[in-house]
Amino acid sequence: MSYDYDLFVIGGGSGGIAAARRATEYGAKVGLAEFDRLGGTCVNRGCIPKKLMVYASHFPHWLEDAKDYGWSVGEATLDWKKMTTVVNGEVDRLNGVYLKMLDKGNVSLYRGYAKFVDAHTLQIGEETITADKILIAVGGVPEKADIPGIEHAIVSDDMFTLPKQPKRLVVLGGGYIGVEFACILNAMGSQVTQIIRRSHILRGFDHDLQEHLQNTLIDQGLNLLANTEVESIEKTKEGFKLVTKGDHQETIMADVVLAATGRIPRLEKLGLENTDVAVKNGAIAVNNYSCTTVPNIFAVGDCTDRINLTPVAIQEGRAFADTEFGGHDRIMSHENVPSAVFTSPEAATVGLTEAEAREKYGEEAIKIYRARFGSTYFSLTRRKEKVMLKLVVEKSREVVVGAHMVGEAAGEIMQGIAIPIKMGATKADFDATVAIHPSVAEEFVTMRNPV
Repeated sequence: MSYDYDLFVIGGGSGGIAAARRATEYGAKVGLAEFDRLGGTCVNRGCIPKKLMVYASHFPHWLEDAKDYGWSVGEATLDWKKMTTVVNGEVDRLNGVYLKMLDKGNVSLYRGYAKFVDAHTLQIGEETITADKILIAVGGVPEKADIPGIEHAIVSDDMFTLPKQPKRLVVLGGGYIGVEFACILNAMGSQVTQIIRRSHILRGFDHDLQEHLQNTLIDQGLNLLANTEVESIEKTKEGFKLVTKGDHQETIMADVVLAATGRIPRLEKLGLENTDVAVKNGAIAVNNYSCTTVPNIFAVGDCTDRINLTPVAIQEGRAFADTEFGGHDRIMSHENVPSAVFTSPEAATVGLTEAEAREKYGEEAIKIYRARFGSTYFSLTRRKEKVMLKLVVEKSREVVVGAHMVGEAAGEIMQGIAIPIKMGATKADFDATVAIHPSVAEEFVTMRNPV
């Protein structure tokens, strides 16, 4: 049968564009549909604009530290409107870059929602197209908890278009999105309250990382209400009134309430009911090759709810294209994927947590190496922030199976640490590596005594 396209991609985010471009390099005829701006969550509402706001939030600390180092620093204020304008200007620029990528790769772009008519046919507006293979890369969307008055809360997408800086911000949720925005606004001078249902932020991360970062953010002035839930949100003349229950039974006033309690795959309007594609726990079910339960339909990225990170979606998309169009049988490994939380200080991790390692290898089969100390930078400042570095080692082989860090540039450092862990390096390999002194990262190769 003849089709309009060898591959049609639904979704113009990082994973979909990576797959489309790679497939065209192998000679495939490719089309792509996107109803919104190109680049997906990362470029438009996530990684990029949020990281730029993280940079903006660093300056108050740096200006205070500069005084301790002998600099004369005058009064400084934040022009919120200017900051958001330049941040969104960079997003606009990147959208143009993605459009040029598709043009250069000869990918046909369709503006609108693509809906399945059958396994090989899509409807986009008034147009019907067919494709041999179809890749779903539609990403995810924020989800709001079922709380009376939750309609008054904004989601993370809205943080970049707030007309002014909120004086009082309440963040619901302890995941990395909520923690990052709480940290950003707290550093910028807003009064921030973060409400989490559990005892610690960042569920799923190593406990020492959770605890160290949480205590550091509290020391910086973040009002964290743990083991607490919101009963209701009410709009009043003075702002939004939140009533809480649990360990903290309070009434809290806010100018802005940010709901950051999770994200779910964006599956609405896809017409999956017109196919035999299976959906499990709200996500598209796929095998190791990103193939759904329909042999010619594939899915990558957040809509599969495997590891919801932009670089993972890109790797999944490229592996799919390599296998299906390049003749290279390849899967994307979801083991030892590094990640970072861009708070201040940063947190980063790769491999197994201590709890995961003990569950996998046995309670007594693990050795832990951990260090907490003040870096040289803080020796001259009134801020006495400490860093935490940790290695998880499997005893019988002495293989390092996990690394975790809280401290300045943790993300940059962990990117390098991820390579030896991915290669199966042993603790002896780390010990044999010469340290760069003085640096924080040197502690990863100088820890000798397990705790």
